[in-house]
Amino acid sequence: MMDCLFCKIVAREIPAKLAFENEHVVAFHDIRPMAPTHVLVIPKKHIVGIGQATEDDVAVLGHVMLAGRLVAEELHLDDGYRLVVNNGENAGQSVFHLHLHVLGGRALGWPPG
Repeated sequence: MMDCLFCKIVAREIPAKLAFENEHVVAFHDIRPMAPTHVLVIPKKHIVGIGQATEDDVAVLGHVMLAGRLVAEELHLDDGYRLVVNNGENAGQSVFHLHLHVLGGRALGWPPG
């Protein structure tokens, strides 16, 4: 998806402050953070959102979740962190490439939204 912002980050066509990368995912700091620590974890494979993921994507989804945990550990979010996936415009998804928000660095309220 060459018009996808996150695919362009994966392809290194757009710069990003990387937090983590392996063969399955890229994680980078959000340019509009909603918490002191706000990192996005994206699969290198373009998936529009969790609602479009298929059984063929199960391994990729697992890599995204595990990378979220690894990012939180690397950034020393020892007091807790939140992993969030928004699906669809009404849920707040603004880039239609599946992504996991890793939020931390302060107490996070509940319920969200």
